[in-house]
Amino acid sequence: KVITEGDDGDFLFVIETGSLECIKEIEGTDKVVKTCDPGDVFGELALLYNCPRAASVVAKGECVCWKLDRESFSHIVKDASAAKRNKYEN
Repeated sequence: KVITEGDDGDFLFVIETGSLECIKEIEGTDKVVKTCDPGDVFGELALLYNCPRAASVVAKGECVCWKLDRESFSHIVKDASAAKRNKYEN
């Protein structure tokens, strides 16, 4: 298990290899709501909205994920936003 629903989120993850399932408890039963594959990102909602994890994420087998912390993510988002703003101002 990479992420547990309801936990605080300090990182987002980018999948390099493997497949993971996003599982949400709905009416007392665990339901797979999405399958994530290489190139997908998960865990970003907790960073964007400063809220608890919306779902659990479990690897279906062996996988490699890259982890990005909140501070680095914020810098990337701010830099991208500034670059976009500059593009349209000039």
